[in-house]
Amino acid sequence: VQLVESGGGSVQAGGSLTLSCLASGYMYTTTFYCLGWFRQAPGKEREGVATIDSLGNTYYADSVKGRFTVSKDSANNTMYLQMNSLKPEDTAMYYCVQPRSSGSFGQRVCHSQTDFVYRGQGTQVTVSS
Repeated sequence: VQLVESGGGSVQAGGSLTLSCLASGYMYTTTFYCLGWFRQAPGKEREGVATIDSLGNTYYADSVKGRFTVSKDSANNTMYLQMNSLKPEDTAMYYCVQPRSSGSFGQRVCHSQTDFVYRGQGTQVTVSS
C-alpha cells in the first residue's frame, strides 16, 4: 500500500484547507479497510484526527469534531480531509495512514489512527493567528 498526501500549506486562523491522500495497493481487494489521519506537532505526541472505513463510517477526535470532515472517493482511490475554522493549535504535520482493523466478518472496526499498518510521508499544515 502506498499513501501520498498533498494539500498542506499555510493559512490564517479561521481559514480552510483540504488535504488529499492518494491510496493505492491491495487493500481495495479486501472486503473491509480503514483510512485515516493523524497529526504531530513538534515536541508533541501523535494525535489521531479522523478515520473513514470502506463502509463510509467516520470517526473524529473531539478536538476537530464539527470543523473537519473526512471523506473518500473510491473511484479515484483518494481520501480527503476538509479542514474548516482552522486554529493555530491545528498546526502540525498531517499523516495519511491505514489503521489496523479487527473483529469478525461483518463486524470489523478500525483501530486508532496511531495504530497503523502504512503511513504516508506527511504534509505540513501551519495556521497563523
